[in-house]
Amino acid sequence: MNKTYVPPKNTLEEKWYVIDAEGQRLGRLATAIAMIIRGKNKPTYTPHMDTGDFVIVVNAEKVTVTGKKSSQKLYRRHSGRPGGMKTEVFSKLQARLPQRIIEEAVYGMLPKNSLGRKLHNKLKVYPGPEHPHEAQKPETLSIQTIPGGEK
Repeated sequence: MNKTYVPPKNTLEEKWYVIDAEGQRLGRLATAIAMIIRGKNKPTYTPHMDTGDFVIVVNAEKVTVTGKKSSQKLYRRHSGRPGGMKTEVFSKLQARLPQRIIEEAVYGMLPKNSLGRKLHNKLKVYPGPEHPHEAQKPETLSIQTIPGGEK
């Protein structure tokens, strides 16, 4: 009989990574971040457990999209009240809250359950080049060094 692999607790070490979003494509960046947060880049990956690492994204205001997405891609939110639907195009949301663009792209790639909500807390996005997580000694990653990244 097959048994589900469960990695021992002492082997699960969480690292911190910094990714610079300047000039990166939104979708490619989001998939790479989701893979790291989920832990799919590790040999100890287990689908039902949190085996991933923390990711800090800086320069979120400088992420790019291709084609006409900057004027056509819509972001929706609802206040919960009747008629409370608000829509905003990519370019206006990028000017107002650039970190929300990356957060929503990555959140859409995580599982839609309690594990996904827990993993969402491992993503830290900042609009500029500064971040307050120097105490965690994060490693710098480029999109080329991320498994599955552009070549």
